[in-house]
Parts: sequence; C-alpha cells; structure tokens
Amino acid sequence: MTNTPQSRLVTKSFAYDGGRNVTVSIPSSPPEAIVYAGDGQLIASWGDRLQTDTIPPTMIVGVHRTSAQDEMVRITEYSPSFDAEIFAAHERFFTEDVRHWVEDEFGVHLPPERTAVCGVSASGELSLALGLRHPDLYGCVFSMSPGGGYQPPASIPTPLPRVYLTAGTLEPFFLENATRWANALRNAGVDVIMTERHGDHGDPFWAEEFPQMVSWAFGR
Repeated sequence: MTNTPQSRLVTKSFAYDGGRNVTVSIPSSPPEAIVYAGDGQLIASWGDRLQTDTIPPTMIVGVHRTSAQDEMVRITEYSPSFDAEIFAAHERFFTEDVRHWVEDEFGVHLPPERTAVCGVSASGELSLALGLRHPDLYGCVFSMSPGGGYQPPASIPTPLPRVYLTAGTLEPFFLENATRWANALRNAGVDVIMTERHGDHGDPFWAEEFPQMVSWAFGR
C-alpha cells in the first residue's frame, strides 16, 4: 500500500494590520509552481489536494483575511473600488512583504508563468485586480465566485495573465460576475477558462475545482 504524500503547513505572523497571519502549504517535493492566495486561512488547507502525479509540486502561500468582524473591512482590502489607500496598503503587503519573505525563508522565487494568484468571493476580486495590475508577478489568475465590487475596466491593460474562473449554479449573483469577467477578458484576447459548478456560495466545489485550476496552469 502506497501512502499519499502530504503537504506541510507553516504559519507566520506579520506586523501588518496589528498582526496578520500567512500560512504556507509546502509540498513534499521542491516546488515547481506557487500560488499566492487571499483568504489564505481557507485556501492553504487545500494543499493535500495537489499531491497527485498530474500536478507538479505546488506551494500555496495563503495570506489570511482580516480578523475584523465587519465584512466591509475585508471587502475594502480586497477590492480596489472602495478605498484606494486601504487597498494599496494590502496590495503592498501581499505583493511585496509576503513575496519577499517567501523568497528569503524558503528560497522559492519562480517566474510569472509558474506563479498564480488566487481567491474566492471578495478575494476572487483581489486575484483579478492583482493579476491585471501585476502581470510581471502572476502569470495566472484563479478566481472563484468573484464579488461584484470590482468589475472589468473599460480599457483592459496588456499584457495580461491567463485566467481561470468558476462559479456555482446556485449563486446567480456571483455566476453573473464571473461570466462578465470571462466575456470581457476573452474580448481582450486573454486565455480564459470559465466553468459552472453545481453549488452555492462557499460550497465544496471551490476546493474541488482548485486542483483542476492548478493542473490547467502548471500541469505536466
């Protein structure tokens, strides 16, 4: 009987926002790809789902959400449409502080084509925003059930990363948002995958779709 390899979780607390955790899922073999994720307290736990022969060893860097109970605080950090200063502060933390720590602590520095940014719901908006703003860092975007605060700009900048969107058939608001993004990005010439899964907001289809996203982006 062969045991399935398991990822290892490491959590560090940063000074940002009075104390913000980042959890890293480290694969059993040296990473060949890396996914930076908003709502990282959730997504980092999906690392064991990637331990298959068809997916290269992939590190997940999960930046936790704010500890504030007010959901608008999270949304304001994750969407550039509400408060530019708050979004920019979190953007610097995510794209600079966390990334440089990963490079120094784990020696993992991969090119954009082996690097993705990922999120669910409001952090699905974050993944789209960071992908459009930093194509030099992220070659792929994984956006699950993105919220509607951040919508496709009238003029989409280039170059752009590849984008994989998914949403549930029982969450029409989020499915509409994902479809809007898929159509706008396709019209801009972006390589886009859009899937509809049976499920409601927060249902298991997010975690189930994640390995397919990683395989599409980095699969052998």
